[in-house]
Amino acid sequence: MTEDRIRRLLREVEEGTLGADAALRQLKTLPYEPLGFATLDHHRTLRQGMPETILCEGKTTAQVVEIARRLMRNGHPVLATRVDPATARGLLKLDRRAQHDSLGRTVVIRPPKGWGTAALRGVGHILIITAGTADVPVAEEARVTAQILGNRVVTLYDVGVAGLHRLLNRSAELEAARVMIVVAGMDGALPSVVGGLVRQPVIAVPTSRGYGASFGGLSALLAMLNSCAAGVGVVNIDNGFGAACLAHRINHEKPAGP
Repeated sequence: MTEDRIRRLLREVEEGTLGADAALRQLKTLPYEPLGFATLDHHRTLRQGMPETILCEGKTTAQVVEIARRLMRNGHPVLATRVDPATARGLLKLDRRAQHDSLGRTVVIRPPKGWGTAALRGVGHILIITAGTADVPVAEEARVTAQILGNRVVTLYDVGVAGLHRLLNRSAELEAARVMIVVAGMDGALPSVVGGLVRQPVIAVPTSRGYGASFGGLSALLAMLNSCAAGVGVVNIDNGFGAACLAHRINHEKPAGP
């Protein structure tokens, strides 16, 4: 439940257009709602500025659909990540507004009146960069997450260190961003390169793309953690969602003075 919804509810009670019992029924699920197999955190938007997200891995299609239904009933947008085809079909049947990104494995369902778009435009925009095309699925998870949270997103894909001129020719786009998410597998070198070129925060996302000695993204993770470029932070392997949430918070902080 959002601040706007609570304020509107209290105003309706004050004006007499909504009875106390009806208001109580709506407030009963604040701050959480037990479902037996899950306990939905409807209070998260009030605490953190972003609603609960459904990680679909490890959940049945029926569980995901029911969680989504309850989130929608309480006025929240639905963001489901790591969505398999069967779960995607279930969510698409639940609501005709559902949007499935098969590449990023996400499903988004927005409330009829949008979700806080006036208050969630951010200070600037988020730039998402990938080293290779194979890293794009993780980047797409980040893009969808950042956009539903109310951020403007620009993407710059397949500009890794194997052809560094592709990145250096886009310096204007680097300078324009408020914060950057840099996604790379293999040697994981791109975040360090970007971090050495810009003053903005750089969020590095290692991916599991690569051959044997990449150890499923571990070598990229260690390379990023050992970056000598100041201002580079690192999230977990393939965690586009986590990178987007951090970028969202940075993009919604007021900029420091001169």
